[in-house]
Amino acid sequence: MLLRAALTSFRRGETLTAEPVSASIDVSLEHLAAYNAVCGFGLRDALPLTYPHVLGFPLQMRLMSGAGFPFPLPGLVHVANRITQSRPLALDEPLEITVSARDLRPHPQGTQVDVVTSVSGVWAGVSTYLRRTGGPAGSGEEPQRPAGSAVWRVPADIGRRYGAASGDRNPIHLHPVSARLFGFPRAIAHGMWTKARCLAALEGRLPESVTVDVRFKKPLLIPGRVEFSAHEDADGWKFAVWGKGPHLLGSAT
Repeated sequence: MLLRAALTSFRRGETLTAEPVSASIDVSLEHLAAYNAVCGFGLRDALPLTYPHVLGFPLQMRLMSGAGFPFPLPGLVHVANRITQSRPLALDEPLEITVSARDLRPHPQGTQVDVVTSVSGVWAGVSTYLRRTGGPAGSGEEPQRPAGSAVWRVPADIGRRYGAASGDRNPIHLHPVSARLFGFPRAIAHGMWTKARCLAALEGRLPESVTVDVRFKKPLLIPGRVEFSAHEDADGWKFAVWGKGPHLLGSAT
């Protein structure tokens, strides 16, 4: 789906006029089990916090490859994701999913836009995408590396496994050869897999009503070895994934 969308989306102007797209979806327990297995979640009565993002992925691709979306898919960089839920979604709950785009705005390196996935009025995910057109790399102060609480060895096939479970088969995640065509020395892990893996490590410790905000930093080349860190303070949880530099910085409040 992603390749087909990419091949038909070399176009675009400077305005955002894409209309929202919607669908009614029932959860497949087989699909959910496959997703849980690749991300590290246990099977519970409620959906993992990141799973509705996957359910909305076909609608996200439809919107982003359709008329009115300002950027072609090739070259877009997923730089941040924020998920807010007011209550957990049940396994057997019929879901109404709507995807829209908003807030086309300048960025020092180009232009960014938010793709918003809303589920049944109780879950919302905001994915921020950057279309790079130039400008200097971010000059903000590099965050201090936290003490690691676990070491993760990320296998070379995690991109293919997560792609099969999520539907996101972007070639930069699947194989070193296809990743090199897009300027990477080898395949990279999906940002949303990395976020899901962090939340699986915190499973059972987050409140049912929660906002989880992450920034995707340096690409996580696979296979790889990274350190996961997490700590709780008065504002909630802070967590991170580091290799030679930060791959993901996140908070849950």
